[in-house]
Amino acid sequence: MKIIPAVFAIALLGASTLRADIPASQAKRLDEAASVLRELRDIPDKGIPEDVWNKAACVAVIPGLKKAAFGIGGEFGKGVLSCRAGQSWSAPVFIELAKGSAGFQIGAEQIDLVLLMMNRNGVEKLLGDKVNLGADASVAGGPVGRSAAAGTDARITAEILAYSRAKGLFAGVDVSGGILRPDKDANANTYGADVSSRDVLFSNKVTIPPAAQALLRSLRDETRATSGRKD
Repeated sequence: MKIIPAVFAIALLGASTLRADIPASQAKRLDEAASVLRELRDIPDKGIPEDVWNKAACVAVIPGLKKAAFGIGGEFGKGVLSCRAGQSWSAPVFIELAKGSAGFQIGAEQIDLVLLMMNRNGVEKLLGDKVNLGADASVAGGPVGRSAAAGTDARITAEILAYSRAKGLFAGVDVSGGILRPDKDANANTYGADVSSRDVLFSNKVTIPPAAQALLRSLRDETRATSGRKD
């Protein structure tokens, strides 16, 4: 009879580190982010430079962002964030991007955003609560082209480099004024309310959700591709 409480405790521990069934909307977000990263490799002359990608500490992807989410409808762009973990990538944290410039990507019906965190500073502020892009963390439109250099001083010193894709075109973009923050409800649904975003990104306390495997595979494939071209 003493075995039963022990088994029950183990079951509770497992539940706190991973929710096996995540909502369909979150699984869809993970799949769409993975698709955005896969498509980067289909545009070798207009993609993220190898040197920039290889120096990024973390990568955020916000797929399918509508223009109306900025300055008109007040909606949120929803995405995911993963950080390097040795030769691989961490379990993803769900994030939200709020507001932004009213003139952001005028004329674009739908865009995908890719944000490269070049150091831990911006990520730490995000994990604390939120990060105001351009104020709390410097941000600039990233250089485009696999062999491109960072170019301007703003790009060289920026903590976050931002890219957008609209109608098949890939370009650097200025997202100053946006507020990036954890999607607390989505993270709690996936990992449990007692697991912090920092634990997800920087510890081994969580099990990667099966629905995130395609995203992490895309991150690994892009990293191998950029590293391979340098060999």
